[in-house]
Amino acid sequence: MVSFCAGPSSFSEGGLIVGENLILGYLPIFIFLLCIFFLGAVMLIASQIFGYVAGRHYPTDEKSSTYECGMIPIKDARQRFDIRFYLVAMLFIVFDIEVVFMYPWAILFEKFDPVIFGFIEMVIFIVILLLGYVYIWRKGALSWR
Repeated sequence: MVSFCAGPSSFSEGGLIVGENLILGYLPIFIFLLCIFFLGAVMLIASQIFGYVAGRHYPTDEKSSTYECGMIPIKDARQRFDIRFYLVAMLFIVFDIEVVFMYPWAILFEKFDPVIFGFIEMVIFIVILLLGYVYIWRKGALSWR
């Protein structure tokens, strides 16, 4: 049986590698993944054992109570959050991602062939962002009422 592999073996016609099994070329990767899995499992089990042996076990009512910014909890912790928390978080992410696009542009600004092309490109980008900002402002997404 003839198989193709990435490992060392003899060449046949057409430059194809033949001889070894295909799986033997991936054997070092499998061994590496097995070592990583084994090492991770050993570290996890060792940390659990060490925490149990070396940790202090003095449960009190104060330690077992729910912590909410130093205040005594009033309601159940499994209540629904107001949608405004999620809306503000998503808006922050959307408008914060713009920095990811602005930073490389600022680094490469002088390398644009016509420099005015890079400037106009960023002006268009900022105008689109400002239009989105005005839109969410008018929709009332930024007001906390």
